[in-house]
Amino acid sequence: MKSGTLFIIATPIGNLEDMTFRAVRILKEVDLVAAEDTRHSRKLLTHFGISRPLTSYYDHNQNFKGNYLLERLQAGDSVALISDAGTPCISDPGYQLVRDAVAAGITVVPVPGPSAAITALSAAGLPTDSFVFAGFLPNRAGKRREKLSSLAGEQRVMVFYESPNRLLATLADMLELFGPRESVVARELTKIYEEFVRGPLPVVIAGFEGRQIKGEVVILVAPADTPDAPPIVAVSDMLRRCLAEGVSLKDAVKRVSLETGQSRSAVYDEAVRLKGESR
Repeated sequence: MKSGTLFIIATPIGNLEDMTFRAVRILKEVDLVAAEDTRHSRKLLTHFGISRPLTSYYDHNQNFKGNYLLERLQAGDSVALISDAGTPCISDPGYQLVRDAVAAGITVVPVPGPSAAITALSAAGLPTDSFVFAGFLPNRAGKRREKLSSLAGEQRVMVFYESPNRLLATLADMLELFGPRESVVARELTKIYEEFVRGPLPVVIAGFEGRQIKGEVVILVAPADTPDAPPIVAVSDMLRRCLAEGVSLKDAVKRVSLETGQSRSAVYDEAVRLKGESR
């Protein structure tokens, strides 16, 4: 028996007019639609006159539901995978289904369309010749700062997803770890209240303070100014000067990391080594 086809179908991130003709046609033809939130997706399908069987596929059921979808595909059924908004498999569990389908010899067909990251990047006004998509940062402040610190010397535009509730805290961490770099926050993309706030990080932060922030958010940050972070020997000299001035180890690490673009963890390790030498 010939296996079915897994279609990875992008859906609108806000404006329903962004749905492609091809996406509508295929969704009308498949045997089953796997959706992140069936309630949300049912409204989308109804809007376009699509009446197909619908099943859920999301973070907490991906293991057993993935097996079910593979069985359907191996039995010859065609399955469409959609997310709540945008392109599936970008910061969601869909990639695991794709990986398993490919391993099982099942044909996987992408049906391109909206993506919040690319949509924001296209209108940000930052360099687009090279960029890195970092997805969602960790929820916990410590882990978030650790991740941002590792990106301090990144030489490409950085693109992040963030929830409105954590936006200001994340921007504050970015300012501390990256310095006042040019940045863009894109909110409610393609919707009625679409908004782009551009400028150095302090300006962008001021643009959101005292406001109730709603909607999905994309943050874009310009690359580090220098093509290469200073060698660790230069970092050592700067740390020695700070420590000789009586600056605490914590503040010295923070200052040198900001000034050099070296990750905070690397600067901390060097500071501990220098402290050990001085004993």
